[in-house]
Amino acid sequence: MLTQFGYVGLFIIVAIGFILVTLGIPALLARLTKIVPKNPSQVKQETYECGMETTGRSWVQFNFRYYIYALMLIVMDVLAVFLYPWAASLGELGFGAFFVAVFFLFMVSVGYFYAWKKGALQWQ
Repeated sequence: MLTQFGYVGLFIIVAIGFILVTLGIPALLARLTKIVPKNPSQVKQETYECGMETTGRSWVQFNFRYYIYALMLIVMDVLAVFLYPWAASLGELGFGAFFVAVFFLFMVSVGYFYAWKKGALQWQ
């Protein structure tokens, strides 16, 4: 059992070493060889927008309703993540797992209907 944790520890040490090396090489090259140019200018400080010149303000506040729809999308994704393994092994799990999944879907549906009734899904 201790050897299994040893592999995990070795993996963590290798991962930390990899991060330090990949972040340290550019910093080391910048200090020793001056390969990395550092010439700030007005053009470099401008906001980059897909290679086109920006029009209007670059800081625009989005409507908060976009976030609600994004949260709904995440909930649907999580639902799919939980339901796929359940559906793949439904034959082995039996009726108990079926009723648990139906209850889970019922609870998610109640949440959506509550949001719908409160008007959170209406775009004004």
